[in-house]
Amino acid sequence: MPNSYEDRILRVLEYIYDNPEGDLSLDALADVAAMSRFHWHRVFRALTGETCAQAVRRIRLHLAATALVKGKTSIETIGRDAGYPNARSFARAFADAYGASPAVFRKRGRLLPSNPNLNAQGEPMFSTTIRSEPARRLAAIAHKGAYSEIGRSFEAFLALCTARNLWPQMRQLIGVYLDSPDTVPDAELRSYAGATIATADAITLPENMEEVLLPGGKTAVMTYKGPYSGIHAAYGDLFGAWLPQSGEEPADAPCYEIYLNDPHEVAPEELLTEICLPLK
Repeated sequence: MPNSYEDRILRVLEYIYDNPEGDLSLDALADVAAMSRFHWHRVFRALTGETCAQAVRRIRLHLAATALVKGKTSIETIGRDAGYPNARSFARAFADAYGASPAVFRKRGRLLPSNPNLNAQGEPMFSTTIRSEPARRLAAIAHKGAYSEIGRSFEAFLALCTARNLWPQMRQLIGVYLDSPDTVPDAELRSYAGATIATADAITLPENMEEVLLPGGKTAVMTYKGPYSGIHAAYGDLFGAWLPQSGEEPADAPCYEIYLNDPHEVAPEELLTEICLPLK
């Protein structure tokens, strides 16, 4: 497929992330893509697996969910920033997608105390096991910025894999997180959005993808169920509750996440993520 179509998909996905409150109608996105409305709709669905309207709704609500958990901005403002004209329409759309009103979702996202890593008994809240993980070779897109915004890089990765017919050579989707968000400013955080390469042979990757090697070995694996906007609390549980009681010590290697199901196919509360902490 010509690179121009890939470029148009990536340009439109970036535009949605950067302008969630703006005009994201099919006509407007077709203009961003510089294609006719009719043909653009078909191209977008073929390369992403969803319609423009479905993508816009999913991305807007993901950004809203992240804002609800991370900040103190009012629910009304978050709804407007997500492109909803009033609080009622935002609450209805959010509840349909996330199974709770924005207010309830915000409260659930802040259930952990201000020492954000422990529950009242100081016991881990999520299931964690130790297992031996294989070394992995990934195809990935580098992402720089807040970890909560890596979704835009995954959108680009998915579109490129479809456009280049790379899926037969890919397996699990994986995110790799190189820095600590507690010590590195959001704008400088480095991560990768990618997937395991299934073959040992060399493969040709698009120019904005690269190979990333993850060492295998002893690994703590926490299974988190729920929307990606709540993963920060799970990390707090892993480092603040499980690790001090485990007698284990982290290895000098980055954490990574294995995504076990697809946000395009399941509700946010049904998403399953394995958070992997390499150990010495």
